[in-house]
Amino acid sequence: MKNTQVAKNIKMKCQEKNISVAYMLRECGLSATMIYEMEKRDKSPRLDNILKISDFLDCSVDYLTGRTDNPDSHKL
Repeated sequence: MKNTQVAKNIKMKCQEKNISVAYMLRECGLSATMIYEMEKRDKSPRLDNILKISDFLDCSVDYLTGRTDNPDSHKL
Protein backbone atom coordinates (compact mmCIF):
# COMPACT_ATOMS: atom_id res chain seq x y z
CA MET A 1 0.00 0.00 0.00
CA LYS A 2 1.48 3.30 -1.08
CA ASN A 3 0.39 6.00 1.35
CA THR A 4 0.36 8.79 -1.24
CA GLN A 5 -2.03 6.77 -3.41
CA VAL A 6 -4.32 6.05 -0.47
CA ALA A 7 -4.41 9.76 0.34
CA LYS A 8 -5.17 10.57 -3.30
CA ASN A 9 -8.03 8.03 -3.38
CA ILE A 10 -9.49 9.45 -0.17
CA LYS A 11 -9.34 12.99 -1.57
CA MET A 12 -10.93 11.89 -4.85
CA LYS A 13 -13.78 10.12 -3.06
CA CYS A 14 -14.42 13.18 -0.89
CA GLN A 15 -14.53 15.33 -4.01
CA GLU A 16 -17.01 12.93 -5.66
CA LYS A 17 -19.23 13.18 -2.59
CA ASN A 18 -18.90 16.97 -2.55
CA ILE A 19 -17.43 17.12 0.95
CA SER A 20 -14.15 18.51 2.16
CA VAL A 21 -11.40 16.26 3.44
CA ALA A 22 -11.31 18.34 6.63
CA TYR A 23 -15.03 17.70 7.21
CA MET A 24 -14.64 13.96 6.62
CA LEU A 25 -11.68 13.73 9.00
CA ARG A 26 -13.54 15.71 11.67
CA GLU A 27 -16.65 13.53 11.33
CA CYS A 28 -14.52 10.39 11.62
CA GLY A 29 -12.77 11.75 14.72
CA LEU A 30 -9.38 11.76 13.00
CA SER A 31 -6.49 14.17 13.03
CA ALA A 32 -6.79 17.12 10.66
CA THR A 33 -3.22 16.40 9.54
CA MET A 34 -3.74 12.74 8.67
CA ILE A 35 -3.75 13.21 4.88
CA TYR A 36 -0.75 15.57 5.05
CA GLU A 37 1.16 12.99 7.10
CA MET A 38 0.38 10.31 4.52
CA GLU A 39 1.37 12.47 1.54
CA LYS A 40 4.40 14.32 2.86
CA ARG A 41 5.81 12.04 5.54
CA ASP A 42 4.76 8.68 4.09
CA LYS A 43 3.08 7.84 7.38
CA SER A 44 0.91 4.71 7.20
CA PRO A 45 -2.64 5.11 8.50
CA ARG A 46 -3.91 2.69 11.11
CA LEU A 47 -6.31 0.08 9.80
CA ASP A 48 -9.10 1.20 12.11
CA ASN A 49 -8.80 4.72 10.69
CA ILE A 50 -9.02 3.44 7.11
CA LEU A 51 -12.11 1.48 8.15
CA LYS A 52 -13.71 4.63 9.61
CA ILE A 53 -13.00 6.54 6.40
CA SER A 54 -14.30 3.77 4.13
CA ASP A 55 -17.49 3.53 6.20
CA PHE A 56 -17.98 7.29 6.12
CA LEU A 57 -17.33 7.49 2.36
CA ASP A 58 -19.35 4.30 1.71
CA CYS A 59 -16.59 2.67 -0.29
CA SER A 60 -14.44 -0.39 0.14
CA VAL A 61 -11.11 -0.47 1.93
CA ASP A 62 -9.76 -2.23 -1.16
CA TYR A 63 -10.73 0.81 -3.23
CA LEU A 64 -9.00 3.23 -0.87
CA THR A 65 -5.86 1.11 -0.79
CA GLY A 66 -5.77 0.66 -4.57
CA ARG A 67 -6.53 -3.07 -4.65
CA THR A 68 -9.59 -2.49 -6.85
CA ASP A 69 -10.95 0.25 -9.08
CA ASN A 70 -14.50 -0.49 -7.94
CA PRO A 71 -15.44 1.67 -4.93
CA ASP A 72 -18.56 -0.44 -4.44
CA SER A 73 -16.82 -3.82 -4.23
CA HIS A 74 -17.86 -4.03 -0.58
CA LYS A 75 -21.50 -4.17 -1.67
CA LEU A 76 -21.18 -7.27 -3.88
